[in-house]
Amino acid sequence: MCMHMTGRRLTHLLAYVTTAATGASLLTGCGVLPGATGGSREPVTVMTWAPDQTRATNMPGMPAMAQAYARWVNSQGGIDGHELRVLTCNEHNSSAGAAACARRAVHEKAVAVVGSYSQNGRAFMAPLEAAGIPYIGGYGISEDEFTSQLSYPVNGGQASLIAGHGMQLAESCRTVSLVRPDTLAGDKLPELLNSGLRKASQRNAVDIPAVEDAAEYTAQAGQARDKAGDEDGCVTAVLGERTQTFFDSFRRLPDGESGGATDDKPDAVRISSVLGSVGQPVIDRTGGARSPFEGAFVTGWYPEAGDKSWAPMRKVIQEHAFADNRVDPADAGVQTTWIAYTVLKEVIETLDEDKITATKIAHALDRGAQIDTGGLTPALRWKYEDLLGAPGFPRIVNHEVTFQVVRQGRLVAQKPGFVDVGETVLSAP
Repeated sequence: MCMHMTGRRLTHLLAYVTTAATGASLLTGCGVLPGATGGSREPVTVMTWAPDQTRATNMPGMPAMAQAYARWVNSQGGIDGHELRVLTCNEHNSSAGAAACARRAVHEKAVAVVGSYSQNGRAFMAPLEAAGIPYIGGYGISEDEFTSQLSYPVNGGQASLIAGHGMQLAESCRTVSLVRPDTLAGDKLPELLNSGLRKASQRNAVDIPAVEDAAEYTAQAGQARDKAGDEDGCVTAVLGERTQTFFDSFRRLPDGESGGATDDKPDAVRISSVLGSVGQPVIDRTGGARSPFEGAFVTGWYPEAGDKSWAPMRKVIQEHAFADNRVDPADAGVQTTWIAYTVLKEVIETLDEDKITATKIAHALDRGAQIDTGGLTPALRWKYEDLLGAPGFPRIVNHEVTFQVVRQGRLVAQKPGFVDVGETVLSAP
């Protein structure tokens, strides 16, 4: 509210303003200078990257979700008065691409990289660490996301999914064949799956490495089915986007019928996977209830896509990305990006400052800012005592997963609520 001035004081002020050439342009509204306290706060620039149009796994929904989030939050007046500017980058599933995106984030003075996907942790974390830029809520696919002190993961990554998947399969499978990428990251998966399987049996999975971007997997599919056997055998494939290709090859095997065990065919080999390799979009694309994934076990990080906890995200997508078919609310990448931006928003609100910097965000997270994600994860906090400290994955703070199953073409909860896999991850070699 403006102060009323006496005529004399007002005359002096007007004389000053009209004689000072710059004065008129500086005074706005109630005599508040632009940028001063009470004026507009500085914009916040962040980046979200993911691979797109590559031969391996693509995650175009993650940058698209980030842009929709920015449109929504800016329509509400920004985050705590700060306009949110989202830069996007295609990291091309390559080290060079990931490093180029990270360098661009540094150059553009991003205060965080949020809700991104990259397997090339070593390539992108070094430039971010040198500039002090936090990496918030990456997809959890690279080891560096769980070792770098500037990484703040929102899920337990592949490690939690695979360890949890072993626990899920241990209840139903006598023998498990694991088809996984013949990569450094893929080499860790058998030990993690076995740590989960050991909860119920002493049998280890049969390890079948495969090329990550092959056009077909007939040889590996035949080997996986033979090793699993007919008596409560299970075949699990964790090949990212190529998981669908693998199960196409599996379905075409001689006498392979049409996929896994269902209520009608309980004796067939059961198929399974983890979220990110199989999800609702893949099931829809491959025939829904007639999909080869009908009856499959799937381990996820978050509640099933139909859970009411996702209602706020669905509303934002409906209102700000309704015409963008890249943004699927059932996609694990889109979901992870939503949770990562929830973290960013709460941290900026906690800071309550006119200028937000990368250092301020990282310090707030390190000091124990606690994030409520509305039931999508347990409360998230990255203080030292919250870290799981597992070998190779010390930065895991959320070690809960969900057990799901495909019924009538929908991914639904096999058992309600979350399953804690922290002890299982810790027990992996």
